[in-house]
Amino acid sequence: MKSVMVRFLTHERGLFAGAVIVAAVAAMIGTPFDFVLFGLTLAGVGIFHHHTLQVALIGLAAIVLYQLGFTGFKTGPGLGGLVQHLGHEWVILANLFGLLMGFALLSRHFEESKIPDALPAYLPEGWKGGFVLLAGVFVLSSFLDNIAAALIGGAMARHVFRGKVHMGYLAAIVAASNAGGSGSVVGDTTTTMMWISGVSPLSVFEAYIAAGAALIISGIPAALQQHKHAPIIKVAIETVRIEWARVLIVFFILVVALVANVWANLRAPDLLDLLPVIGLAVWAAILVTAPLRSPDWKIMPETFKGTIFLLSLVTAASLMPVEKLPLAAWQTALGLGFVSAVFDNIPLTALALKQGGYDWGFLAYAVGYGGSMIWFGSSAGVALSNMYPEAKSVGLWLKHGWHVAVAYVIGFFLLLAVLGWHADAPHTKGAEVTPAPVVAVANAGLTR
Repeated sequence: MKSVMVRFLTHERGLFAGAVIVAAVAAMIGTPFDFVLFGLTLAGVGIFHHHTLQVALIGLAAIVLYQLGFTGFKTGPGLGGLVQHLGHEWVILANLFGLLMGFALLSRHFEESKIPDALPAYLPEGWKGGFVLLAGVFVLSSFLDNIAAALIGGAMARHVFRGKVHMGYLAAIVAASNAGGSGSVVGDTTTTMMWISGVSPLSVFEAYIAAGAALIISGIPAALQQHKHAPIIKVAIETVRIEWARVLIVFFILVVALVANVWANLRAPDLLDLLPVIGLAVWAAILVTAPLRSPDWKIMPETFKGTIFLLSLVTAASLMPVEKLPLAAWQTALGLGFVSAVFDNIPLTALALKQGGYDWGFLAYAVGYGGSMIWFGSSAGVALSNMYPEAKSVGLWLKHGWHVAVAYVIGFFLLLAVLGWHADAPHTKGAEVTPAPVVAVANAGLTR
C-alpha cells in the first residue's frame, strides 16, 4: 500500500511540475503573470482534486496579493481598488451563493418526495430511459435555472440507477442542463444578461439548433455508458408512496425563482445590479415552506464548502486583466466556448455585450454549453459535484465525458451550416458592430 501511495504522490508531483514549467514558459513569452497564477490554480484544482477548496483559496489569495503589490486592480490600485472591484462583483457572488446553497436543499426535498423512486416505472427500457432522463433535464433548464435542472437530474439519476451513476453520464447531465438554458433568456444567467442588454429573445432562441444536436450527440453515448455501468432498475409504482407536500415545496421554490427573475428583468432591471434578487427569493421561499416540511439542514456544511470553492474561482476569474476580446467572428465565438470551460462565462458575456458585433445565438450556445466540458466550467457542474464528489476530477471528466466536447463542436458547426454567421444589429445605443475577419481561435484563449 505504501509503495502505491508513493507512486501516486510522485505522479501528482510530476503533473504539477509540468504545470509549473508551462506557467514559466508562458511568463517568459509575455503572458500577464495574473494569468499564470490563475492557470496554476486551475492546474492544481485538476491535479489535487481531493483538496480543491484549499487549492482555490490559495490561488485566489496569491492573485490578490500579486495585484495588491504589483499591478493594482482594474478599478484602481491597492486596497481601495480591491474594495471597488468586490463592490462591483458582490451581487453576482451573492446570487451564486444563494442559488447553490438553496438549490441543494431543493434537490433534497425532491429526492425525499419519492418521485425519483417512482420514475423508473415511467422511463423506457434500456439505454433509452437514460436518454429520456437527459432530455427531461434539457427541458427543465429551458425555464429554470440550470443549477436547479442539473441538481434535479442528479437526484433522479441517483435513484433511477441506485446510486451507481457513471462519470460520463454525470457530464451529460451538466451538458443537458447547460444546453437547455442556452436558447432561453430565462434559462441561464448569460442569456438573461443578453436580454437585459437589449438582445432579442429570438436571437438567443436560435442556439437551440446547436443545443438540440448536442443533446443527442452527447446524450446517446452517455446513456449507453450508463446502461452498461448500471441499467435502470424497474420498480412497481404501487410500492412507492409519493410525498406530495415536498413536491409542492419544490414547485413553489422554482416558481418563486422564475417569477423573481422575470419580474426583475422586466420591471426593475437596475435592482439586479444592487441586490441578489434571485438568491434572496429562493431563500425566502425555502424559509416560508420550512414549517410544512423541514429542509435537510445536515447537507449545508458540505454544500458550503463546494459553494466557497466555486466562488473562489469566479472571483479569481473576475480579477483577470481582460480589457478586450478578439474581433467578433464565428471563430472567436467557437474559441470562447472552450475558454468557458475554465473561466467564468459571466464576465466573458459582459465583455462580448460591450464589444458588440456577435451573432448572439452562437455566443449564447458557446458560453453556455462550453462550460460543460470540465466539471468546474459551469455553476451547474460545481453544484452537481457537491452531490457527486467523485466528479471532481478533470482527468476522469475528460476521459469519460469526451462526448460533451465532440457534441459542442458538431453542434456549433451545424448551427453555422444551417443559419450562417450574421452579426446582429447593435443591441444598445452605444454598441457598434465590429467587422468579422478571420481570427485565430487560439487568440481567444489569451483574452479571457
